[in-house]
Amino acid sequence: MKLDKEEVKYIARLAKLSFTEDKAERLAEEFTQILSHFQAIDKIDLSDISLELPLDEVKTVLRPDEAKIFENKEKLFKNTKAMRDTYIQVPKIIE
Repeated sequence: MKLDKEEVKYIARLAKLSFTEDKAERLAEEFTQILSHFQAIDKIDLSDISLELPLDEVKTVLRPDEAKIFENKEKLFKNTKAMRDTYIQVPKIIE
């Protein structure tokens, strides 16, 4: 499957990204190479492989929940862009 520059621009617009013409062309080539790898994988015959696991061998491992108080609030919130009182303020993403 071959992707062209216009399809890359369309995907970028959906993801709210922008690329130069050169970057879009390079990404189209890279995506085409990635998709060709998936096409090669699709050709592998997996009909003789069983995907079912014996139920008696499956174990769920749970750890107990432990509430911990983080003392250093300054270090905890050092990478946040904006705070409102004790809450992290994030940009609105719903249009």
